[in-house]
Amino acid sequence: MSLHSIHRQSGRVRWFTLLFLALVGSAGVLAALAWKDYRRFADAPLNLPTVRIIEFSRGTAFKDLVRQLRREGISDGSPFYWKLLSREMQVASRLQAGEYQLTTGLTPRGLIELMASGKVVQHHFTIVDGWSFRQLRLALAGETGLQQTLPGKDETTIAAELGLGDGKPEGWFLPETYAWVKGERDFDVLERSHGAMKRALERLWPQRDPAVPLKNPYEALILASIIEKETGIAEERAQIAGVFARRLQLGIRLQTDPSVVYGLGEQYDGNIRRRDLDADTPYNTYTRGGLPPTPIALPGLPALEAALHPAGGNALYFVAVGDGSGRHEFTASLVEHNRAVARYLARRRNP
Repeated sequence: MSLHSIHRQSGRVRWFTLLFLALVGSAGVLAALAWKDYRRFADAPLNLPTVRIIEFSRGTAFKDLVRQLRREGISDGSPFYWKLLSREMQVASRLQAGEYQLTTGLTPRGLIELMASGKVVQHHFTIVDGWSFRQLRLALAGETGLQQTLPGKDETTIAAELGLGDGKPEGWFLPETYAWVKGERDFDVLERSHGAMKRALERLWPQRDPAVPLKNPYEALILASIIEKETGIAEERAQIAGVFARRLQLGIRLQTDPSVVYGLGEQYDGNIRRRDLDADTPYNTYTRGGLPPTPIALPGLPALEAALHPAGGNALYFVAVGDGSGRHEFTASLVEHNRAVARYLARRRNP
């Protein structure tokens, strides 16, 4: 081989070597740039000028969530970057379905951490002291994020599902605020509030005043529901409980209007008339002695405690003062009571 040929071949080798090194170098530069871009994506805030709620439905593929983020203008990151990030964080298989609250400043890394933690949005449902079971059902039906399973079911069916053998769910749900997440059933909230009431009775019943004329926790629930409907004044609950306890001990009818109203049901038009007090129903405590057959409302803890710890004294009657305060006047005799009623009527006529 001539010297010229050797020299020419050596030049080609150097040229290819240089080309190869250039390509490798370019690839390295591109890889470094790509890695830098990926890191920028992972830790840069998402486009969230205000708080947003997104839902990651059960069974939804992660790529569909990424499409949703892009469609809603929250992220313009490539699906490849999102997939790489979830794998880098080793949570690709642990992302949990649910509603998530996205706050300003949240990054893609932060979003994936949030979804892996399962810290979904919690909604709150408040059961108001004194609601009836019917009102509770109507309020639950208004919670659109809950799966609605109760409509169409009668009270006997619901009671059976809750394990209430008598078929009467009235009173058995503790007024409190309960957290729920989207996808839960209305029955789940009902079940939690029922469990809370059972636990409250189990705790309070053994602590009761031994002199209370109540045979069991259910009777305490019934009396507490009447107290709940009779007054919204905290310091009066034990006084009213005392009046009812003494009446029960003496065999005097309770003569409580809220139980009559409950017995009237949909016939009640906002006013109690003499004919209503005379119309015998299982809930008319003017015509029947003892407690009504079931609670008439959902009593709160203060009413339960009052029923089990009635105030002492000799009062057997009470009537509204009639001055707009919601307070009552307590008396020990029918004569005193009639005078108190006259004062109440006079205030009503001349407010």
